[in-house]
Amino acid sequence: MKLFSIMYLRAMVWARLPNAPWYLSALSFAESSFFPIPPDVMLAPMSLAKPESAWRFALITTAASVLGGLLGYFIGASLFDMIEPHLKTSSYWAPYQTAMQWFEQWGFWAIFVAGFSPIPYKVFTIAAGSFAMALLPFTIASAIGRGMRFFMVAGLMKWGGAKMEASLHKYVDRIGWVTVALVVIAALVYH
Repeated sequence: MKLFSIMYLRAMVWARLPNAPWYLSALSFAESSFFPIPPDVMLAPMSLAKPESAWRFALITTAASVLGGLLGYFIGASLFDMIEPHLKTSSYWAPYQTAMQWFEQWGFWAIFVAGFSPIPYKVFTIAAGSFAMALLPFTIASAIGRGMRFFMVAGLMKWGGAKMEASLHKYVDRIGWVTVALVVIAALVYH
């Protein structure tokens, strides 16, 4: 089934639109506090479509993500009592508990790792606010972790260019279905 290649082609078309940076910044902002889809899915094709703008796209993604992380922090600090019942019934409760343990042990480094890795960053932003982590270290860790991740993605796409795009397009369906399978297996093992 060619579901992922169709989505990939659509993302490549969107990536070439004049308003694409605005969509990228909105997605990056939302993902850091409440939206489930990571901005990499738009950053990578945009960097492939316009490699001369890859660093600018990475900067936009990083800045918007850190600002969205600050919204997540605010949600955790001010509105946690309101969202806690929903959080407890969602699949994010266990990662939230893990985030709290990480804060107790590693503080700054917990945010840095969450910002760089595929761990749900939004869970850590909310947890940082509810844990009352100091705002300056939170912001610095977010900027470094998110920046490293997004500049790496943009750099790989810029470096790979048309060859990377052709390879990605050729294998995107296989990569997509393997990713779905891994997520399902991880969810089953987790529960």
